[in-house]
Amino acid sequence: MSEDHGVAVHVEHCGKTFADGTRALEPVDLDIARGETVVLLGPSGCGKTTMLRIIAGLEQPDQGGRVLFNNAEVTRVPIEQRNVGMVFQSYALFPNMNVADNIGYSLKIRGVSTAERKARIAELVALTGIEGLENRRIEQLSGGQRQRVALARAVAARPRVLLLDEPLAALDAALRERLRGELNRLLRTLGITAIYVTHDQAEAMVLGDRIVVMRKGAIAQTGTPRDIYFAPASRFVAEFIGAANIVQAPCSCGALMLPGGRLRVANGAAGDVVAMIRPESIAVVSPDSAALVGRVDSVSFIGDRERLTVSGAADKPLIVDAPNTIAVKPGETIGLSVEPAAIRILPAAAP
Repeated sequence: MSEDHGVAVHVEHCGKTFADGTRALEPVDLDIARGETVVLLGPSGCGKTTMLRIIAGLEQPDQGGRVLFNNAEVTRVPIEQRNVGMVFQSYALFPNMNVADNIGYSLKIRGVSTAERKARIAELVALTGIEGLENRRIEQLSGGQRQRVALARAVAARPRVLLLDEPLAALDAALRERLRGELNRLLRTLGITAIYVTHDQAEAMVLGDRIVVMRKGAIAQTGTPRDIYFAPASRFVAEFIGAANIVQAPCSCGALMLPGGRLRVANGAAGDVVAMIRPESIAVVSPDSAALVGRVDSVSFIGDRERLTVSGAADKPLIVDAPNTIAVKPGETIGLSVEPAAIRILPAAAP
């Protein structure tokens, strides 16, 4: 059942310089639609958590910066009056309370009646899949169970915005992947506006309606997961999101001129260019009639695919993701084929 309690969030010219002179965030602008899940993605120190804390009211932006919820300014409104829910990597649960009391805590301090509080707790327990744990103490829970309790507690009071700061980072890989899917389902069910901070590309791809890629305190690119992956705005975005082959070569008559042959491109680029080719976009074909020829340096079986490293085809070895049934060996000469539309010419000015 959709709660649909989200608000539109508008971040206007928000930067942050700390007292010691550290510039954590350049002045940025960002619009988040009501009910949208936006992921702030980037390496450590890129400013994503600082932006989240400004939206929450835990930090004040530099002079001139503003935060608005549904066109109403909340820049100077303290966090306790913004009605935001927060989930952290550390869970921040109350160890002296059981699961049910943790979930219902925000409702209790708001004076919600016992009957309504119990109904709301039961609804959230079912929604987060922690039935049967209501009377357990926090130290009796696994990491995954604690994270579910933290999520339930964060949304119990129907916040206008749900803010999540690396909430799955402390979990092992298998549990993180499972909870990622559950969290995605929960956010879609609740209809809450959610802002999610992570450095994990897979999390960003699964959870985000849009991804905001950040670098050195600034926004490098904003777009849907498909936009970010297939049409990166810079070399940094291309290399940060997934595996990418970055090749530099002359482009003439609609083709990249590479050491191992010519690859047609879809646009009219000319001169020396920097291009991105995703490993899965490169097909292994017979070298006899291939546009590009190289030598296999290594073959790694990684379950659903074989990852090849191929030298001699471009200015540096190419990573190629081939079917897991392919029969090639190191030292073998192979042909490579790439559809023109799969080659992305990157802006020369952006590293």
